[in-house]
Amino acid sequence: MTRKYFIISFALVVTCLLVTAILYPHMPNRIPTHWNGHGQVDGYGAKWTLFIVDPGIMLGIMGLMAALPWLSPRHFEVEPFRSTYLYIMVVIVAYLALIHALILWAAVSGRTHIDGAIMGGVCLLVVLLGNVMGKVRRNFYIGIRTPWAIADERVWNATHRLAAKTMVLGGVIGLILALAGAAPWGCIVPVLAGAFVPAIYSLIYYKQLERRGELT
Repeated sequence: MTRKYFIISFALVVTCLLVTAILYPHMPNRIPTHWNGHGQVDGYGAKWTLFIVDPGIMLGIMGLMAALPWLSPRHFEVEPFRSTYLYIMVVIVAYLALIHALILWAAVSGRTHIDGAIMGGVCLLVVLLGNVMGKVRRNFYIGIRTPWAIADERVWNATHRLAAKTMVLGGVIGLILALAGAAPWGCIVPVLAGAFVPAIYSLIYYKQLERRGELT
């Protein structure tokens, strides 16, 4: 059941490598690799690094996600939401594959103004992650990991039910702004708000339970 998530992720890595090999002869020796907050290229690298950097990070994410269940302490295991946990892995790897594809396109076409597409990808990533936040159970690796949420299971569950709504809403607003051509900082504000609101809520709810003497 869980093997399919790793197969999909590995297939994305292989696809990135194959497409890079096909396009490699059509690229300049130096390619844009990083964009600043104004959408301007502020980093270049040798084209051979396309075989190493993004695919390497993708494989690293897969290895880390495979190891974290074993490292999880008792009562904070990822097993109760393992399918959601692995879905998150696939979403992150797919996002990295998208970034790799955008870098390839910029390298081949010479068009470096891809900040809108990058921000759109970030916002879509947040929407997809937010969509499953309500299924994430208490752990030390994924979710809104404030001290108050980790300390009490009720606070954790309530916080992540709220995060499922605020992250999706923030991501959708950011995506609309990105498609409308807004500046990157304008797109990221609703995304950050979508994560900040449930973090604050976790503190407020924890203190309410504390005052009522209902903490376990």
